[in-house]
Amino acid sequence: MLTLASIAAAPVQQAAEQSGGNPLVAIGAFLLMLGLLVVIHELGHFLTAIWMGIKVDEFGIGFPPRMLTLFKRNGVTYTLNWLPLGGFVRFAQTSEGASDPLYGAGGTLAAAPPWRRILVMVAGPLMNLLLAMLIFAVLFSALGVPTPTGAQAISQVFPDTPAAQAGFRPGDELRALDGRSVENPAVIGEVARANRGTPVTATVLRDGAEVTLVVVPGPWTSPEGKSFDSGFGFSYGPVVEQVQVGPLAAAWRGVTYSLELTGRMVKALAGLPASILGLFSPEPSPEGGPIGPVGIARATGEVIQQPGGFAAFWNLAAVLSLNLFLLNLLPIPALDGSHIIFALVEWLRGGKKVPPEKEALVHAIGFAALMGLMVLITVNDVLNAIRGLPVLGGG
Repeated sequence: MLTLASIAAAPVQQAAEQSGGNPLVAIGAFLLMLGLLVVIHELGHFLTAIWMGIKVDEFGIGFPPRMLTLFKRNGVTYTLNWLPLGGFVRFAQTSEGASDPLYGAGGTLAAAPPWRRILVMVAGPLMNLLLAMLIFAVLFSALGVPTPTGAQAISQVFPDTPAAQAGFRPGDELRALDGRSVENPAVIGEVARANRGTPVTATVLRDGAEVTLVVVPGPWTSPEGKSFDSGFGFSYGPVVEQVQVGPLAAAWRGVTYSLELTGRMVKALAGLPASILGLFSPEPSPEGGPIGPVGIARATGEVIQQPGGFAAFWNLAAVLSLNLFLLNLLPIPALDGSHIIFALVEWLRGGKKVPPEKEALVHAIGFAALMGLMVLITVNDVLNAIRGLPVLGGG
């Protein structure tokens, strides 16, 4: 089942500018986003369970206590609950109804063959993947496909740095550095390291005209106190233009872009243990680190209150949905991936189950660890809020 603990480890890697605003708007948007992601996830479990002949007692929107019963159909109670944090599926715990034509011989989830349980568990994360693809497809169809132009936009120039001394300004579009194209942003760091103390030329587009600047890469320190041996002292991101495409091309791009982002997240998981250990450090958390419910609420507030906030809100929702797809498939106790592993072990053992008490113990310990991690991350989120640090970075 999906829990807030699984969201707590989601590394959000989208850049957005910090902005203030009404916290009630941020909270409302956060609850809407969270509710959508969790309900879609649980809907995947629910529909697949019905398809697999596994009995479901209740499909709930929100978490208990129960507000009201919406209706009952085919033995399933559909409820609306008071805590607007998503939803849940309550599977039957007894074999009653196992002979019902709707459920066949499968009966309960525990009694179902391993391959059926695996499909039910996989369906939740898969729905999050499909939701992300759908959101991106709609955004690309309505707004166009973001296409890099080969330039890098300077979003911030830090004081007392080589970039500030050279005359860089926020809003400049960096076109070339030391005669090299900066379409690949890694070139910027390569030029800085190869030319420390040596002047290099930079071509920027400023107010529609090309300007040539001379900058000397060297040591600088960020406002957060992080030191760099050789660099320029500006933040940047790719300049993109929105290219209009047809619905089929937008849908295909939604699929490929979702898979590309998932690939980047898989690579980012390698640095997740270090990010978690960094929570014990007195230094501010780096961008891309794990965030919890408080961090996600603040991030939602940041994106909806900047220009194009509606599209940014759905972009963030799609990114978080991809995080949930990936993280819930990891073999972490209490999450879907762990249930899948136990079902695979049973399948490989010819149907011999892992003793239920041992499986329950593993899930209980894992859930306690996840909740502890969520508390730690939430404390870190609150400290970052007190420090005034934006969740999604400054660009």
